[in-house]
Parts: sequence; C-alpha cells; structure tokens
Amino acid sequence: MKPIRLMSGFLTVGVWTLLSRVFGFARDIMIAGYLGTGPAAQAFLIAFSLPNMFRRFFAEGAFNMAFVPMFSKKLEGDEDAQTFAQDAFMFMAVVLSVFSVIAVLAMPWLVTAMASGFRGDERFDLAVGYGRIAFPYILFISLAALLSGVLNAAGRFVAAAAAPVLLNVIFVIVMLIAARYQPDYATGGLPTPRDWHIGWALALAVPVGGIAQLALVWWAARRAGFAMTLRWPRWTPDLKKLFIIAGPAALAGGVVQVNLLVGRQVASYFDGAVAWLSYADRLYQLPLGVVGIAIGVVLLPDLSRKLRSGDEAGGRQAFNRACELSLALTIPAAVALIVIPLPLVSVLFERGSFNSDDTAATALAVTVYGLGLPAFVLQKALQPLYFAREDTRRPFGYAVVAMVVNAIVAVGLSIYIGYIAAALATTIAGWVMVWQLWRGSRSMGEAATFDARFKYRFWRIVFASVLMGGLLMLAVLLVGPGLGMVGVRYGALAFVVAVGIVGYFGLGQLLGAFRLAEFKAAMKRSS
Repeated sequence: MKPIRLMSGFLTVGVWTLLSRVFGFARDIMIAGYLGTGPAAQAFLIAFSLPNMFRRFFAEGAFNMAFVPMFSKKLEGDEDAQTFAQDAFMFMAVVLSVFSVIAVLAMPWLVTAMASGFRGDERFDLAVGYGRIAFPYILFISLAALLSGVLNAAGRFVAAAAAPVLLNVIFVIVMLIAARYQPDYATGGLPTPRDWHIGWALALAVPVGGIAQLALVWWAARRAGFAMTLRWPRWTPDLKKLFIIAGPAALAGGVVQVNLLVGRQVASYFDGAVAWLSYADRLYQLPLGVVGIAIGVVLLPDLSRKLRSGDEAGGRQAFNRACELSLALTIPAAVALIVIPLPLVSVLFERGSFNSDDTAATALAVTVYGLGLPAFVLQKALQPLYFAREDTRRPFGYAVVAMVVNAIVAVGLSIYIGYIAAALATTIAGWVMVWQLWRGSRSMGEAATFDARFKYRFWRIVFASVLMGGLLMLAVLLVGPGLGMVGVRYGALAFVVAVGIVGYFGLGQLLGAFRLAEFKAAMKRSS
C-alpha cells in the first residue's frame, strides 16, 4: 500500500468513524437530556458496557489482531482464505452463543463485578434487567468484527467503517419513539415513567443494532467473494494456530478490560460518577475513534504485507506516516479537551435532567482524559508493529504492568480525590503502556524507527497545537455569554471550534508541521 493509499484508507475509515461518533454524540446528548445521571442512566451505561467489554476482549482486541495477519497471508498467497474465514466465523458463532446464554443467566454476578456499588439500591435491579436484554449484542458485533477484518484485509474499508453508524442511528430512532409513546406507569418510588420506559427501549436497541451491523458487513463480504454460510465448525490446524497466537492477545485485551472494570467499580461508589465518566469518555473517544481506530484498521494489514515481503523500508514509511498523521490530528484535539472542557460539556450535554453540577464533574473528567489522548492513539499505532509479526506475548506483559498501575492509582487515590481517580488512572496507565511499547519496539529494526521527516514535523505539530490552544481561550472569552444562551449556544461553540480548526491548520502549514496538499490528495483518492 503506497503512502497515498495508506492515507486514503485512513481517511475513508476516519470519515465514517467520525459520522458514527457524531450520531454517538446525538445518542449521548439525548440520554443525558432524558435520563441525566440518574439511576436509569447509570444502570443502562453499565449494562451496555458489559457486552462491549467482552467484545473488545474476544473480537477487536484479540481475535482480529491474530486473524487479520493470517487471513492476509492466505489472501496474498493464493491459499484458501475463504475456508479459513468460514471456519473462524462459525467457531466464534458457536462459542459466543454458548457464552451469551451463560452470561444472561449469570447477569447479577456480572453486574456486581462491574459495579458493586450498585448493590442495595434500584440501580442494581435495573442494570441486571437491561443487561440480560443487551448482552446478546456480543454475538452479533463479534461476528461483524471478524467480517470487518476480512473486508479490511481485502482493502475494502467502507462497509466495515460504516457499520457502527447503524447502531447509533437505531439508538436515536428508538429514543425518539420511546419518548413520544410512553405507557402510563405507576412508579411507586421507582424511576420516573420516562426513565423506566426509555431505559428498557435503549436496552432493546443494543442487540437490534448488532444485528443490523452484522447484516451490513455480511452482505459486503458476500459481494467481495467471501460469503459466510451456516454449518458446524471444524477444528483445523489453521484454527489451532490462530488461537495459539490469539491467546496472549486475548489475555492482553482482558487486562485492558480489567482497567475499565476497576474504573467503573470506583465510579459506582460515587453517585452520578458512572454517567459523568461515560459522557466524558464520549468526548475523548471522538478523536480516538476517528484517528486511532482508523490507523489500527488500515496500518495492520499494510504492515503485515510489507514485513512478510521483507520490505523494511516500506514498513518504516507506513509506520511513520501513520504516527505523523495520527499525532497531527490528535495533539490539537487533546489541547482542546484540556483548554475548553467546560464550554464543550455545557453546550453538548447540559439540558433536561443534566444540570450544571453534572457539567462541572464531567468537564473535569474530560480534562484528565485529554491528557491521555495522545497515549491512547499512539498505542493504536505501536501495537501493529507487534501484531504484524504475530508477536502477542510482549503486549500482554506490557498490559499487565499497565493494569497494576491503573489499579493502584484508581483505588488508592479514590479515597482522596473521589471518582476522578478512575480517569487519572486511565491516563497514567495509557502513558505507561506507550512507553513500554516504544521501548520494546527498539529491537525490531528499521521498520520501527522514526525517520527524519517525522522528527522534523513532530515538534512543529506540538507548537501549532499550543498556539491553537491560545486561540481557543481567546475565542471563548470573545463569545463567553453566548455559550450559555439557549438560542445561540450551538452557534457560539461552532465559532470557537472553527477558530481552533482554521487557526491550527493555518499555523501548521506556516510552521511546516504538515502540508495541506497531502490531506487534499488523500481525500481525492479516498472519494
């Protein structure tokens, strides 16, 4: 994959991921408005996080990282890639079907493991009920992730990148319908009728969204010549090799999920904190999703091809351009989250049941997550160096160290600084992970080294981002009152964001941090 194709693939995935995140914002804005940070909101957020946690463990975090290099090798070597994908698809379908049944039956224990602070109040029963409806999502989304890996390895990024949009569109539609047509419940001390009704509707939307995503990528894979059919799975030498490689990656993914689990456990003991951290997570996940996921999806197959062919120079070029582009978009986003979190949270979320106290608490979490954003993206760029070499053992060891750091900070500091210890622990653990990945890559040869162009541009990207932060503060001072006025708040925030975007790209061009022509060329190629 040439640099221009790498960038075009990155932008294709990034644009669709951005669209998904926009609908995700609409979803969370509506949840905040309807449910605020009350019991129904906290219960649903925990219930939704359960299948997502295991999804990252089984599919995106481990299985796909092992599957994509093996599938790419078969695809380019004229081997039977179709049969390998079919066997992996059916094996995952059977295993996750059994796992979903067990999880639904064990939901009270899973909710306790995720948020033991809920026990003894209404949040617990709601989370168990919502979780039993939502959990089968793991089956559909994990199969969709595998088919997305097939499409990405084949160089077809659009359907896989577009699939997550469906989930958030379905969430928005379901909430609008649920808010419009509400049964007349007699609550008797339970959440308000709207909270109760919308919470159950949201839980139902989760598996429906998973089915829609699976249907889209299944159709796209069939059109690409990789039709999946239903049959009993076969245990083959290729599957055995796949699971040997995926095993350490699955453990590493499990360690990452333990980090999230620790954070939610801490948050569950502070009323409203589960929702505060979740809404803050949505803000920093926007650039993380657009940049980090796009880099991981496009870079892994490209690196795998180049390293297998012995093209160390090409691998180095791909790695450096991925890091360069990701940091050029991530560092200014991190600066924005640190500099103007209060206006962002206030304009986007403060309405209905979400009040000014919720805004202040969420904004603090946004700032802390912003400090870790570059680390979260750099992990996405560094990990393919290992996975492309089918090395999953070292990332597992690094993840264990990061897990210990996360647990010590989150639990130890929660006594002194409350819920924000969970966000701080995530950020510190993220940087610890990056340091380990970078240090370990020093033994990988030329493909894992930074070239002169990256070194030249990196500090200019940082400088342009800092200057942009100053422009953002000036813009907020200029339109300050407008950010609190219902009729003009969105326009005022749009002005602030526009000042940041124009200022950053203008300064970046002048300072030599990047060339706008490179972005334009990649956009033309991806269109």
